[in-house]
This record gives sequence, C-alpha cells and structure tokens, in this order.
Amino acid sequence: MKKHIPNIITLLNLISGVSGIISAMNGHWELAFWLMIAGAGFDFFDGMVARLLKVSGPLGAELDSLSDMVTFGVLPSIIMYNLLLNSHTPIVNYEVMEVRVFPMIAFIIAALSGFRLAKFNIDDRQTSSFIGLPTPANALFIGALSFATYSTTCNCPEFHQLISNAYVLGGLSIVLSYLLVAELPLFALKFKNLTWNDNKIRYFFLSISVLLLVVFYQWMYMAILIIIPLYVLMSIANNLLSKK
Repeated sequence: MKKHIPNIITLLNLISGVSGIISAMNGHWELAFWLMIAGAGFDFFDGMVARLLKVSGPLGAELDSLSDMVTFGVLPSIIMYNLLLNSHTPIVNYEVMEVRVFPMIAFIIAALSGFRLAKFNIDDRQTSSFIGLPTPANALFIGALSFATYSTTCNCPEFHQLISNAYVLGGLSIVLSYLLVAELPLFALKFKNLTWNDNKIRYFFLSISVLLLVVFYQWMYMAILIIIPLYVLMSIANNLLSKK
C-alpha cells in the first residue's frame, strides 16, 4: 500500500484537472483557477512523498506526466480557447464550416505542453534545472489571466480591455507555447543545500514572490501574472551573469 500513496496523490492532481476542465467549460473561471492551484499542490507533494517513502519508480513518473498533461496542458488550453471565444475582437467571428477558427490557436498550448512533458521524461539535463518553461508555471499564468479577465474585485478597465483583446490572447498563446519547448535554461526551486552562495537566485525569487503575494493578497491572480514573467526574466539574467 505504501508504494501507491504517491500515485494516489498524483491521481488527485488528475481529478483536479478534469474537474477544472468541466468548471471552465461551464464558465466557472474562479473554481477552475483554484482547482488548477490544487492540482499544482498535489503535483508538488507527490514527488516529495515518493522520495520520503523511497518508492519512486517508472510508473509514478508516467502517471505524473499523464496527470500534468490534463491539469497543465488541456485545462489551460481550454481556458484560453474560451477567453478567445468570448473576446469581442472581430477576427474571433471568422468561421469556416460554422467553426470559429481563430480561438483554436489556443490548442497549440495543449500540443506543446504534451511535447514538453514527453521531452522532460527523456532529457537528463533537467534533473536540477529546467529547459523551457515548466507546464505548471504556464498553466497558472493562463489561469490567473482568466481570473483577472472576469474578476469584479479589480476596477481596472484598461487592463481588462487589454487582456480580453483576441490579438493579445492569441499572441500570448504563441509566446507561452514557444517558451514551453524553447532551449531556455530556467532555475528550479530545488535546494540541494541551504547555503546562500548556492541558492542566491532561489532565495531572491522566493522573497520577491512572497512580497508580491502579500501586497496583492486580495488579488492573488495579479501576483501570479507578475511572478511567472519575473521567473523567466530572472532565469535569463542569471544565465547571462553565469556566462560572464
């Protein structure tokens, strides 16, 4: 039974993803976002529990990728599709055989999320860092974007107008999909030790993230919309400094 505990946690991630998809398709954006957060939590703890119980294995790794594909691949793709479908930009209304074509650009996210997860499983360079944007980070950004689009707690009409523009959403779909598979080294939040010299970038990033979550405690989605781009930019800066 002990060896199945991490797998059960992984399956909770899968259930969160499926529930999030149903919520998003029914227009319950806030619930879909929180289910995505729950899935990210289960995704974090399944590996930790497997290591603590010393029951890591190939079955768990495959199950983890399949669950991540649902929660962090299909779910954000459907969220983006619905955001595009509900945009008032004229291009969204263009149809081919009674199917609106432009919103389907969102499915690139699902396709390249699957590619990224498959690549991760066979890439031995990604044991202590990442090559390309991790799927949970990409999914949380898109989930926070939908939350921001339909939120009534933030009176920011210019911001809402910007993020509901189909060209902006389509551009984000392409850029985020590219970042998933780009040969871009990104630091991982894995601590081999707690020394300052070996973890400066991690401590700095976590400190800023906590500060943003405190400042935007009423609008957590706004903090996430800042934290994910910050993660990418800090990784790029860290790569440039390391080369020098």
